[in-house]
Amino acid sequence: MSSYNQLNRREFVKILSATGAGFALAPYMPKFSFAKTFSSTKPKTNIEDALKYPRNENSMPGLYPGKVIQAIDEKSVVDNQFNQKVIDDMVEKAMLKLTGRDNISEAWNTFVKPGEIIGLKLNPVAGKELSTSLEIVRSIIKQLETAGISKQNIVIWDRREFELHEVGFTEENFPGIKITGTERKDKAGSFYNKDGVLYSEEMIDKDWYYRAECEDKYDEETLPYMVNEGEYSYFTKIITKDVDKIINVPILKNAGASVTICMKNLAYGSITNTGRLHKELWSETSAEVCAFPPLRDKVVLNIVDGIKGCFDGGPGANPQFIMNFNTILAGTDPVAVDRVGYEIILKERLERKVQEKESPRGRKFMELAQDLQLGVADIEKIEWEKVVL
Repeated sequence: MSSYNQLNRREFVKILSATGAGFALAPYMPKFSFAKTFSSTKPKTNIEDALKYPRNENSMPGLYPGKVIQAIDEKSVVDNQFNQKVIDDMVEKAMLKLTGRDNISEAWNTFVKPGEIIGLKLNPVAGKELSTSLEIVRSIIKQLETAGISKQNIVIWDRREFELHEVGFTEENFPGIKITGTERKDKAGSFYNKDGVLYSEEMIDKDWYYRAECEDKYDEETLPYMVNEGEYSYFTKIITKDVDKIINVPILKNAGASVTICMKNLAYGSITNTGRLHKELWSETSAEVCAFPPLRDKVVLNIVDGIKGCFDGGPGANPQFIMNFNTILAGTDPVAVDRVGYEIILKERLERKVQEKESPRGRKFMELAQDLQLGVADIEKIEWEKVVL
């Protein structure tokens, strides 16, 4: 997607509904200003509801607050081909370094136990050019199996089931693994069942919601990607009912002068009716939704796929801005991991003169998340360890 004219209506709606108008258009605006997506008057939300629930031993920022491991191997992708063996080694070395264990099974068992249902939250929204790679997911699954987690207890999931299929997360490529999503279509390509009800309706949990005092109206093509209108964004049953633990596997990519890595992947990937939240509450939503127990208490690990990523044009896939970072980031603290990813991408943007200086608004959501005690946003307080293979 190198220009707006090359996007058809369906492709544009998919990116728009996932990212909001400002961010969807960002790849096509040479002078895009991140600040323009924010309002000085913020709609009220129900964040106080999230704070009423007591924390537990799994709550963010997890076992290793402020600790981020960056594994780097220049051989992870060569001639546009991902090297499975190298990526396996990168994931293993990152896990061992993060936990301080000598045995990879023990490293994984630090976070997950046999018998638990483990959900892998991916990000396929930008298509094959910039999706969570099949290779890194294969590495994670292989190592989970070594740690005693059976395939039948592993769930690959995202907001949109059909987008997972489109980028290669299929039964053929991942036999025995459940692959699911909140928003879904039938074999004929319809979002609606024979009674005219969205298939997605059965996937949402109306006992858990993020309420924000702002609304938007969606047209007929956009609504299936939103599920509902109004002031409520409902959490998916995948996280409230179906899985015991979540491993977050996002992409290393930008969104204007900010990033869409751990927090954004979790928050906007776990609730409905997100289109209305971008204009005034992008940062707030990215932080606050993660403060609710279904995410706060279940996300035990973040493994960022930075084998390939983008420094501009994100969160869509624009080939001219995609590069080989040859990197994996690992940590239990999603805020700290996002801050490290932010620094990596910012360095590229400054060196390539995509932007002249850092925009404090780019890290606003991380600072909000830090205020909610979800992790460490201060780069001076983050233990950033690099493992060069």
